[in-house]
Amino acid sequence: MDLTAVPGEPATSPGAAHRRSLERLECLCDSGSLEQIRSAVVSPRLGGNAQLGDGVVAGFGRVSGRRIACYAQDATFMGGSLGSAQAETIDRVLAMAARARLPVVSFIESGGARMQEGAAALYGYGRIFRQNVRLSTIVPQISIIGGLAAGGGCYSPALTDFVVMTEEAKMFLTGPRVVREVTGEDITAEELGGHRMHEQNGVCHLVASSDHAAAALAQNLLGYLPQHVGGSLPQAVASDPAIGDPALEVPSSSRTVYDMRAASAGIVDAGSLLEISPRWGRSILTSFARIEGRSIGLIASQPRYLGGVLDVEASQKGARFVKVCDTFGIPLVVLVDTPGFMPGRHQEEAGVIRFGSRLLQAFAAARVPRLTVILRKAYGGAFIAMNSKGLGADFVFAWPDAEIGVMSAHGATAIIHRRELAAAANPDLTRDELTFAYAREHLGAQVAAAGGFIDEVIEPSETRARLAGALEILGDRDR
Repeated sequence: MDLTAVPGEPATSPGAAHRRSLERLECLCDSGSLEQIRSAVVSPRLGGNAQLGDGVVAGFGRVSGRRIACYAQDATFMGGSLGSAQAETIDRVLAMAARARLPVVSFIESGGARMQEGAAALYGYGRIFRQNVRLSTIVPQISIIGGLAAGGGCYSPALTDFVVMTEEAKMFLTGPRVVREVTGEDITAEELGGHRMHEQNGVCHLVASSDHAAAALAQNLLGYLPQHVGGSLPQAVASDPAIGDPALEVPSSSRTVYDMRAASAGIVDAGSLLEISPRWGRSILTSFARIEGRSIGLIASQPRYLGGVLDVEASQKGARFVKVCDTFGIPLVVLVDTPGFMPGRHQEEAGVIRFGSRLLQAFAAARVPRLTVILRKAYGGAFIAMNSKGLGADFVFAWPDAEIGVMSAHGATAIIHRRELAAAANPDLTRDELTFAYAREHLGAQVAAAGGFIDEVIEPSETRARLAGALEILGDRDR
């Protein structure tokens, strides 16, 4: 693990390193609202190479009229390396954010700990990491990676709630040169730490084309989040869904794939869907959205990918999102269309039991309002894991043709009636008859409703109204 940085040449004029950092914060904050702190601080360890601000601009501003704390690093001064004076500034703004209970948005561009300051720089990183952990139970934290984030510069973003990367950004603990020297592997910076890789491993939640686009994503994110844990959620102007009936986007055959994003568009306010980590754990969708102007966390099966099964990555992704929403008091809406957990040796070796249990734990422990709608199918352990009544869901609804049970009718018939099928004169006809009978007796939504395992069977066109009503009934539940 390499927490050091090779410093670049110092800027030729005092304050040059501030220019890009200031631009970043000014495009994030409402016009004229940025108030800097410690702008005249210099590092006593650098002598004549010292520069005002020591490579970071920090302070407080507003986003859509709401106060935030913010800071921005810049690589034009000593490679963006962290020194003791810069660490003190960041530590200070994070401490003030905790005291005032303000969200934190940071632009990270750092080559790691400053070699010229040795242990003092490493100590500074420790202080920042401690503040990040402390803030994780107090306020939202958003990190924007706008260039290189290496060594210690990776860990602070990883400790925050959301990581946004620009397309040119790179994140890695050790750079290509060190990797080559230690392992002999010849790899580019893009291959080692570009946004494509980190989108797929879950480190990066959102990608933007530029600093300005990244700032806009951060502003959008903040629009769903409270100022602090226990605070009120922002209320937006309600808008009708983009489509009238979500059932129009869902094929009747349970084996036909479709994009759950389209079905979601018939339930949530038009234009409100903000998907988080779209390239990681792709068989489940995690998004912020709104229903009647109110923020929700939307978790949904994605039949378009692996049929919507739950695997190791989907379980991790879902569990993390549930915990974030629960921390910030955001109600959860779960749309279910899953055949179960992914079977097989690879998944068992990867720890599907361990990671699947984290999804179970996250839902069971969540104290926010929790609503579930079963669209087509919910089988086995995945039925339980996707916010079932057994885990404490407040309301569970199902569409009329939904199937709910241990497994599909076809699979159950093959196991339960294997002797009859083996002895049948016409196995195909017998299998069809037995499958139909099993589905009617054990899998129907009305069967589950009769047993109390779901609260109501509803028409697809009623889904949005029923969810809105349930959210109104539950209100801002004490957490």
